[in-house]
Amino acid sequence: MKRHPDSEALGTLLRHVLELLDGDVAKVYQEQGLPEYRPRFSPIIRALVAEGPMSIRDLAEAVGVTHSAASQTATQMARAGFASHSTDPGDNRRRLITLTPKAQALLPTITAEWDATSDAMAELDAEVSMPLAGLLTEVAEAVHRRPFQERISAAYERQATSGGSS
Repeated sequence: MKRHPDSEALGTLLRHVLELLDGDVAKVYQEQGLPEYRPRFSPIIRALVAEGPMSIRDLAEAVGVTHSAASQTATQMARAGFASHSTDPGDNRRRLITLTPKAQALLPTITAEWDATSDAMAELDAEVSMPLAGLLTEVAEAVHRRPFQERISAAYERQATSGGSS
């Protein structure tokens, strides 16, 4: 019998689900002859296809990740030959991330995988009680409204004043 993470250990469960999904997407890229391609590259590539060369700050904002995460991903993409860094002609202090010819040539394969993943996600969503993307969006919005740290601190205070755990 396959064991699943404790449903009370939410961080572990989220990481487990992400590992399952990303791991299988990575296997598809491997099957397509792209072993160096990572699922985390896709949002960056999509943004660069839509907007053209972008700074790390603009990429981070476009895909909804931290500056550090966007920078790390862009560096990994450059090492794998999918992106290049260049100086912004309008501002020498800024670096622009651009898709390489290798990435441009692979766009049909990458796009086909995006489409297949979207179809597979729709199939998975039909099997569960609520579409995963919708639920995760709701959770992110709720945590932006009231950070989780604030919620934990309030719960901790309630426990302390009630004399024990709930």
